[in-house]
Amino acid sequence: MTYGIEFVPGNINVKQVVNYCKLAESKDIDFAWITNHYNNRHCYPTLAAIAEATTTLKMGPGIMNAFTDTPAAMASFACTLNEISDGRAVMGIGPGDLSTLPKLAISPDKPVGRLEEAVLQMRKLWMGEQVSKSGMKFFDYDGAKLTGVSLPGKKGIPVYIGAQGPKVLELAGTIGDGALINASNPKDFDVAIPIIKAACDKVGKKGFDIGAYTAMSIDMNEKKARNAAKIVAAFIAAGSPEPLLQRHGLDLAKVANIKAALAKFDFKTAGENVDDKTIDAFTIAGNPDTVKQKCEDLTKSGVTQIIFGSPLGPDMVNSIRLLGKYVV
Repeated sequence: MTYGIEFVPGNINVKQVVNYCKLAESKDIDFAWITNHYNNRHCYPTLAAIAEATTTLKMGPGIMNAFTDTPAAMASFACTLNEISDGRAVMGIGPGDLSTLPKLAISPDKPVGRLEEAVLQMRKLWMGEQVSKSGMKFFDYDGAKLTGVSLPGKKGIPVYIGAQGPKVLELAGTIGDGALINASNPKDFDVAIPIIKAACDKVGKKGFDIGAYTAMSIDMNEKKARNAAKIVAAFIAAGSPEPLLQRHGLDLAKVANIKAALAKFDFKTAGENVDDKTIDAFTIAGNPDTVKQKCEDLTKSGVTQIIFGSPLGPDMVNSIRLLGKYVV
């Protein structure tokens, strides 16, 4: 089992992210994943700053997409980060946020095919190939080559696919080195992992890293930790399809109330409709004993990397220390 931590450089600035990553490294956390949203501080310079300030922590975007960034640009960035960090770069990439892209006047057509081509072209570029036309639909490069970067060598740079639905889970198992799955409950991994494993078996792949991209909230006070997770649970519930809500036995009327409240930015009403079932379905929240048990449950389900994702808890520094002392 390895452990990661995720930061959103929107509600915290870059210097704070770097300091939190240094603390996480000192607590034996293995990976730092930095979210990528156009409206926040950019993950590229944030990751470069983390690379300069740490020595063992692996790091990468969590996650990029091939709508807002091209495979060539991402390949060049990953090589640069790998050089700065002395070989600690990883690349998280997914289909793209289908709710955000239209706001950027981007039509999110064929996200799975686009994602697959992006990964294939990045890998060719990392190998130092001059990528010629091959009939690809989205990124049919005509002579593209990385000429002014330090290439990562035969191993390349590990690619983690941000995956939710069955098509992307299957693609992750087929072409990825790992998957970043936005889920905190074993019930969701009981559905996702067999799809990944079947794809891995089909291509004869071993050593695939299954990452649980959890919403984590930890504090010595159980109630404080769970209260800090409420708004995150509300947003996840509001954006979840009905079959997922039914899988966890959630009250659909309460979820409808949450959706309506969030649409009006009425966070108080949204929080009042988040019950314990909703928190447990979409987050890992509680005191160290509770969190440790829930992480052990994920391990039993087949997860191989647990990522401690935002909000982390009422106090970020205290949360990282608690995770290092009781969970990692």
